[in-house]
Amino acid sequence: MNERTFRASEAAKLEDPARLIFLPPAEAMEILGLAPGMRVADIGAGTGHFAIPFARRVGPSGRVFAVDIQKEMLALLEAKIAGAADCGPIDLIEGTAAQTHLSDAACDLAFFSNVWHELDDREAVLAEAGRILRAGGRIAILDWRPDADRPPGPPADHRVSPAEVEALLVRCRWRVERSVPFGAYSYLITARPPGCG
Repeated sequence: MNERTFRASEAAKLEDPARLIFLPPAEAMEILGLAPGMRVADIGAGTGHFAIPFARRVGPSGRVFAVDIQKEMLALLEAKIAGAADCGPIDLIEGTAAQTHLSDAACDLAFFSNVWHELDDREAVLAEAGRILRAGGRIAILDWRPDADRPPGPPADHRVSPAEVEALLVRCRWRVERSVPFGAYSYLITARPPGCG
């Protein structure tokens, strides 16, 4: 963790109903084409803003791996899962973006929501994402636009522009598929790992 890491002590902010409007899970699932049976790693899952809707979408034949560095976040998510209806399997995993503790080729999608700006070694994170993706899998990076007004979100000097993300992906030989505005304050970028079609 570093000074940019969102702390579990502020987790109540993650339950603000306004987040469903400016950070809509349904829109993300549509863009990402989530379907029953898919396996998704939600890296930096927090209290499950995306993990729980994703698990509903992938259903009992799919699986969501909710990875977070903070045990406290995972405990909050575990409590939410207990009360969630029609939720597919969610595995809670204490890990980092660069060391998820997932198996090789474990998932179809490695999803990062509002954590990319917190990461220190993004090249190591891309290497880990490539390792855990199945053939045909992809990464999705959703983060705060630097030009978006505050609040909400981190300070402007913590934010990483979509152009910077795309440049890193290209430098690491990932193939950018899509880069679009998302919600009111964010962007969403998807890419395929090196050697993928």
